Amino acid sequence: MISSGKIKSVDFYRKIPRDLTEASLSGAGLSIVAALAMMFLFGMELNNYMTFSTSTSVIVDQSTDGDFLRIEFNISFPALSCEFASLDVSDVLGTNRLNITKTIRKFSIGPDLRPTGSEFQSGPALHNIKHGDEGDEYSGDGSISLTAHNFEKFSHHHPILVVNFYAPWCYWSNRLKPSWEKAAKIMQERYDPEIDGRILLAKVDCTQEADLCRRNHIQGYPSIRIFRRGSDLRTSDITLSLTLLDHDSVLHVNLVLSSSVSGILYHREDHGHHEHESYYGDRDTDNLVKTMEALVAPIPLDSEQLALGGSNETGNAKRPAPLTGGCRIEGHVRVKKVPGNLIISAHSGTHSFDASQMNMSHYISHLSFGRTIAPKVMSDVKRLIPYLGRSHERLNGRSFINHRDIGANVTIEHYLQIVKTEVITGRSNKLIEEYEYTAHSSLIQSLNIPVAKFHFELSPMQVLVTENEKSFSHFITNVCAIIGGIFTVAGILDSILHNTLRLVKKVELGKNF
Repeated sequence: MISSGKIKSVDFYRKIPRDLTEASLSGAGLSIVAALAMMFLFGMELNNYMTFSTSTSVIVDQSTDGDFLRIEFNISFPALSCEFASLDVSDVLGTNRLNITKTIRKFSIGPDLRPTGSEFQSGPALHNIKHGDEGDEYSGDGSISLTAHNFEKFSHHHPILVVNFYAPWCYWSNRLKPSWEKAAKIMQERYDPEIDGRILLAKVDCTQEADLCRRNHIQGYPSIRIFRRGSDLRTSDITLSLTLLDHDSVLHVNLVLSSSVSGILYHREDHGHHEHESYYGDRDTDNLVKTMEALVAPIPLDSEQLALGGSNETGNAKRPAPLTGGCRIEGHVRVKKVPGNLIISAHSGTHSFDASQMNMSHYISHLSFGRTIAPKVMSDVKRLIPYLGRSHERLNGRSFINHRDIGANVTIEHYLQIVKTEVITGRSNKLIEEYEYTAHSSLIQSLNIPVAKFHFELSPMQVLVTENEKSFSHFITNVCAIIGGIFTVAGILDSILHNTLRLVKKVELGKNF
């Protein structure tokens, strides 16, 4: 067996008897300083070990989220009606998606940008609206021309006043004109304004009566509005819907009850906000006359009261138009990861627009790219990487107003350059994936209808933020180095100081050495 004496011979830390050691005041001071230094440096090393440190690199985009990019937005247009607001997407590969409706929502807004009601419902799209033959000519004027001076008089005098707001230069207004005048003439013969007077068809030239058209929120030509005793707000407290089915048709009948508060007519649908009553059906003489007959049918001949809303035999021909001229568009679209455009403009297949009167001023509440990041997740990441996310929503809260200082036909363009950023933890776990962008905006005059245009372009590179892993063994090694190093240096300093003091004492006593 190995004796304990032999084991003791390999002791690196041989003990000196306490009686042979001597404590000194300088040694005590150095010991205290050394202990404090050890604690301070240990705390610094521990803090460095616990800190989330990263390294940033730029690499070729290696996205794993597919070939499409999600764009989320919430944009308010104070001077663009939801009736005509259209969102289109195009790109350099030839993709053209017009009037996207599936993933967006529209809300009519007031001058303060607040919604005037719930979501705007445009109703089923009406394609290929029927007009009279283009060769038809009608020299007579069956409808009454209204101006700002006599509009109120006529609108309050007749239980039903149907007004065609038009522009002489408009193609669709000219297509409507013969049918409208013929229908007006027929209705005059059937319901003589002097004897009967239950209904009257009229027209307003918006190039001559711009203020009158603006007061009625007319943005597209022609617009056919239905006024009941001076108001084109749909008048109902309760809407009862009956669906009558037969072999080939569906007839939707709205029984509308009218109500009045302090003499002011108002309309309350399920969503409880005011809307104009407009006609969107076919524009040939037969259908116009049929619709007018349906409007006047429920009104007694000698009635001096507001007409009850009659049956709507034209299905979607009548439907509400927005009360105010503003619109908030929100939602999302998916686009290919190539340079492209997101365009918001006024669009209609059966209306024309006066480009000089279009104002595409807008306020951006939200515009971002990529998947939605939860606020808590983004907040946690920002605590680790403070500079991240500063350009994720760069345009949020900004407004772009056309004060018409540079004239009419002003298009507002935004040029967006998008860069993807990924944060990866030490265990190759993806912490967050976001798209940040820079934005440059300008107001330019255009020969075409003004639009709000967002041109986006993705960078082929991406920013990769990677966590720097820290080894626990490296941390322990540094701690040992701190303790051992300070202990050794303190010992050397103590020896130097002690020998120096002894030397000074010997010199003072006059001893030689």
